[in-house]
Amino acid sequence: MSPRTPSPSDSDADQPTNDVDQATNDAELIRLQKFLAATGLGSRRHCEEYIETGRVTVDGDPVTELGAKVDPETQVICVDGERVRLQPRRYYLLNKPTGFLCTNNDPAGRRRVVDLFPNDGQRLFTVGRLDENSEGLILVTNDGALAERLAHPRYKVARTYQVQVAGNPAREKLDELRKGVRFKEGVFRVSGLKYLKKQGKSSFLELTLHEGQNREIRRMMARIGHKVIQLMRVRFGPLNLGKLKTGEYRRLTDWELKKLREMLNEKHSPTIRHRKGRKNVSHGKSRSSRGQAGKKTSDRKPADGKPVGRKPYDKKPAGAGKKQGPASSGQKTTGRRIIGDVQGQRTRQGKRK
Repeated sequence: MSPRTPSPSDSDADQPTNDVDQATNDAELIRLQKFLAATGLGSRRHCEEYIETGRVTVDGDPVTELGAKVDPETQVICVDGERVRLQPRRYYLLNKPTGFLCTNNDPAGRRRVVDLFPNDGQRLFTVGRLDENSEGLILVTNDGALAERLAHPRYKVARTYQVQVAGNPAREKLDELRKGVRFKEGVFRVSGLKYLKKQGKSSFLELTLHEGQNREIRRMMARIGHKVIQLMRVRFGPLNLGKLKTGEYRRLTDWELKKLREMLNEKHSPTIRHRKGRKNVSHGKSRSSRGQAGKKTSDRKPADGKPVGRKPYDKKPAGAGKKQGPASSGQKTTGRRIIGDVQGQRTRQGKRK
């Protein structure tokens, strides 16, 4: 795709108008990968892969530059020879059955989650993944930007699962899941764990995670010696599976969409970061003021230039602090010495008698 350039002007008087037109045209252009993600092809990162591998054409010319900008209103943009257009945003909550894959391309031709939706030309994809043998709540949408944020580990969206495992895990084994189990990808741990019930030779647990690693729960349970029999996701952030039957889906409500966006904004809000920063600065000032106050007290000097402060400790010779007779009876003493003085007075009074 050749870059757009302004037409040459015949006079200097026409130049400001051309500059304004060029600025208007530039404002209408958007990055190619951003447009592809908006059409529902996938996340922006996936769309960048389409561009880099030469699968995208603009007005018939292949484009491999990630910084290229396009005008979707006047240019024809195709992926793998098929034209792509902007679509209205769609958000679905699906109760995924087992035996379906969370992918749009499977060379083996196995059943996919998107096959559960009517083929009306809309490009849908899942938010994150549930493996083939897992079931439960999963989001399906054509909003690539929102999907990328929800699936990104930095947002730490809570995912809650109900898991049936073989045997009855001991408390020590469950504590290992809280502390963390080390794998080659890193340390996997649960942020919430609840023992639900025991049924025959199996047990039901409720586990909450904040990062979606590949087959994370199955691998952790296998490490502590309890194989997963059934795994169902029941919550994702503020969304609940509810009474939705297996294989059924519904559109998200406006309230649910609002809660999803609020959750993402709250986790990475500049206002929250600024508020936390102010709190830390406040503590630093209080420590600094205390240090300065102590420094002023110790650095005070009299007229002769010698520092005024706490005198050094001088070891007194033995017996220097002992009483020297009745003359010291008026001084403030401890309880033991008062008792001794009373006894001494009684003894002296007896001798005088």
